[in-house]
Amino acid sequence: MSTDYYARLERGTGPRPSEQMITSIAQGLHLSLGERDHLFWLAGHHPPVQGQASDFVGPGLLRILDRLTDTPAEIVSEVGDTLRQTPLAAALLGDASQRSGAGRSVGYRWFTDPTAQDAYTSQERIQLSRVYASGLRQLIALRGPGSRAAELAALLQDNAGFRQVWDAQDVGLEPPEVKRFLHPAVGPLELNCQTLLDPDQSHRLLVYTATPGSDSYEKLQLLGVLGAQTTGP
Repeated sequence: MSTDYYARLERGTGPRPSEQMITSIAQGLHLSLGERDHLFWLAGHHPPVQGQASDFVGPGLLRILDRLTDTPAEIVSEVGDTLRQTPLAAALLGDASQRSGAGRSVGYRWFTDPTAQDAYTSQERIQLSRVYASGLRQLIALRGPGSRAAELAALLQDNAGFRQVWDAQDVGLEPPEVKRFLHPAVGPLELNCQTLLDPDQSHRLLVYTATPGSDSYEKLQLLGVLGAQTTGP
């Protein structure tokens, strides 16, 4: 969006903005849900859905994320779509902006992308497969058969790996607090994952940290330098 376009919108002399443009403006200004909805009405559009199906990130989580400039952190939906991430999270986990459709969900990629499990031991793969299937089962019970979770589970029914853990009917499984990664540039890392929940949107802020002085801590510092070199001018 150009400065001139935005100025004309403020003066009321510009073209009617699209819903996508209004969403981008609201997110960029860190508007609350009520303020966002009011902006949609002013532009002559119906506001998008609030709650678990929305990709609109609340301003509180965004303000926290904006301050985590030297930390891998991401905001994810309840089905594991990465909605926002810090540059170091993109360097660690991959650029989420390149993903689309069902592939936005980490649980879907876990069963369909052959490279998604490469960084994990066989025991960890079994554990995480059960965790992802359990999470989908719980969300379907909570949100109903028309939910995004139900859609993802239906897409995965022909996947043998998913069917094996799905048929076990596990519920209530929690992801491990310590997450292990095998990064192609810096090698293995062990990171703790802390979670902050926005209950209004069912979004979670995930922050990955390493013990100061540990090998993983040093590797995160190196990854920050490498990531800056990759994305810099």
